[in-house]
Amino acid sequence: MGFREHAASVRRIVGIVLAVLLIGGVAAAVVAGRENKDTGTATKTVRGVIGSEKAEFFADPDVVKALAAQGLTVKTETSGSWAMDQLPLEGYDFAFPSSKAPADELRSAAKTNGSPLRPFYSPLVVVAHRAAAQVLADNGLAALEKPSAGKPAGRGRLLMGLYLEAADADRTWQQLKGAGRHAELSGTVFVTSTDPVSSNSGALFLAAASYVADGGRVASDEDAVTRTAPLMRKLVQVQGAQQTSSDAPFRDFISGVGNPLVLVYESQVASLLLGGQDTGDLVVLYPDTTVSSDHTVVPLTAPGRELGELLSTDPRLRELAVRHGFRPQGAAAEFTAATAPHTAFVDQRLTGVRQAPVPTAEVLRAMARRAHG
Repeated sequence: MGFREHAASVRRIVGIVLAVLLIGGVAAAVVAGRENKDTGTATKTVRGVIGSEKAEFFADPDVVKALAAQGLTVKTETSGSWAMDQLPLEGYDFAFPSSKAPADELRSAAKTNGSPLRPFYSPLVVVAHRAAAQVLADNGLAALEKPSAGKPAGRGRLLMGLYLEAADADRTWQQLKGAGRHAELSGTVFVTSTDPVSSNSGALFLAAASYVADGGRVASDEDAVTRTAPLMRKLVQVQGAQQTSSDAPFRDFISGVGNPLVLVYESQVASLLLGGQDTGDLVVLYPDTTVSSDHTVVPLTAPGRELGELLSTDPRLRELAVRHGFRPQGAAAEFTAATAPHTAFVDQRLTGVRQAPVPTAEVLRAMARRAHG
């Protein structure tokens, strides 16, 4: 073999060896990349159904980032808390209603093991325009905090017993002294709430109202439901068509339309304040007897339970829950620190507010049906 032929043969061999090394290197890089993805940026997708009041929390880019850092991508759909039991839960990893009673129903229907998790809660409050709040106070139906630094009162208490007496008597704004100076205050005095058949806040409002109306007794059977049914019917039917979510009535209120008294979650108000948004003439009335909404994760799979545990224990996720106005379970200091600049509106210690026990889901459903007539 001559020199040229030998050199050509060597070049062919070297080329083959290099090609093999190159292919091997690429394959190794692909494998390494897959391994790195699995242990680094990859996330498990966790699917669930949630109450609409938590939609902004899960859509928050910071929440998405915090969950991804823990290996989870959360996909959610919204539903009224009391309508979740009508959904086919196959394919979901968790359900996240706004209180314990519908969560208990879901756990029973899904036959899940392990206890539910309650990462945060929020009491029900009534938001009022300042004129309406002042008229209620002047007529003994509310008590407002004293103004501070020359600013009007931003919060107070709705006196539930006296309010329910006025509702039972079909009192109108025109019958209240001082209301005549405000053209927007007319018709029957009532609090706008959500549909108690499908929505958590509306159902819990009936729970608190029936507890007060029945002399501080929690409804436990059909007789108890019957005793308060006429008043519960008035509270609901005076409103006409009701929303299935507290989000829409609250947005209407903030934009200056709709009823001057609206039942919402404290978290909706706190989130507005913590976000630096304009509150207009908003006054927050804490019912002196109310119900706190314990947002409850019902795990349907292991990833669903993992999510619930992270929401309960992860410091960053708890911080973000506070930013959205929720009170983390077992850590009042976090909420207190965040809302310190907004105590003109937020009653951090729920002073003078009594928590009403909530009936079982079966009794509360019966109450809601009777209220609809």
